[in-house]
Amino acid sequence: MTAGCPRAGRLAATVAVAALASGCDPIVNFYGSFFPAWAVCLLAGVVLAVVLRFAFAATGLEEGIAPLVLVYPALAILLACITWLVLFRG
Repeated sequence: MTAGCPRAGRLAATVAVAALASGCDPIVNFYGSFFPAWAVCLLAGVVLAVVLRFAFAATGLEEGIAPLVLVYPALAILLACITWLVLFRG
């Protein structure tokens, strides 16, 4: 019975930290309306992916990209994550 107590204490501490950290979502004030930061980063990622799509098409690089349906959403997610790291890393 005593062997399970340290494990239960560690689990309780992990749950407590997760519960307290879940309320730490950065909020961005955008023209008087508060948005979650992930929404702003996702929007920035999509806009940057669209800009890169036009740049790839103008330079002819888009012809070498195979499944466009997979590449551009992945590029948008990558750019959103990079935006998050640049703006909100703590």
